[in-house]
Amino acid sequence: MIDRNDIGHHVQDAHGRTGILRDIDPTWEDPSDPPGDRRQHEVAFISPERGGREWHADPTTVTRT
Repeated sequence: MIDRNDIGHHVQDAHGRTGILRDIDPTWEDPSDPPGDRRQHEVAFISPERGGREWHADPTTVTRT
């Protein structure tokens, strides 16, 4: 599991994707959920090292590489 001390370092998610940890938000709500169905949960934001689309993952399934 990673934490805020790992921001800026290489990480790998549960699907084998690797990238740079950009942030961890402990109170993130998915904006695509209807307002009444939103719930807060912790997410890690990861971006590919050589550019591309950022993704998010459950921080408990992300490891530092």
